[in-house]
Amino acid sequence: MKAKAPSESLAVTTKVVLPNDTNMLDNLYGGNLLHWMDNVGAISAHRHCKRVVVTASVNHVEFRKSIELGSIVTLESKVTRAFNSSMEIYIDVFVENPITGKQVKSNEAIYTFVAVDQNGSAIAVPPIEPETELEKERYDSALRRKQLSLILAGKMKPEEASELKALFQ
Repeated sequence: MKAKAPSESLAVTTKVVLPNDTNMLDNLYGGNLLHWMDNVGAISAHRHCKRVVVTASVNHVEFRKSIELGSIVTLESKVTRAFNSSMEIYIDVFVENPITGKQVKSNEAIYTFVAVDQNGSAIAVPPIEPETELEKERYDSALRRKQLSLILAGKMKPEEASELKALFQ
């Protein structure tokens, strides 16, 4: 399979935080943000492999800053690395003040999606070829995250985690 650039999987969506999206502090419900991130991440995964994809895991979510009622929220996602049938998706969340137009990064997340066939069985996906420095950094760290996840799940022995061992030697 021919490798693809992360930019080919870029997905961007923009939302306005409405009253029904907020908690009693007038901040966006975290669950709503997770839902929005899952949607944009699935689009990136699909763009990468052109197959049906399913969410395999939410690996990391960082709620750095609350998102207030009336804010404009932009979510950007890309595939950071593809393994056999799985793809790691990095999602950046930006909040724009509707009056000043000032935009700041408020949150980020890392999801894993798996490509499946019509029977729901995992299928191979194309590899990723990072281009920018940020894409290369995220690509390299994706393998460390995967190895750590496999160790914690008991599916890999710590001594087999070559990328993790390199950090400590």
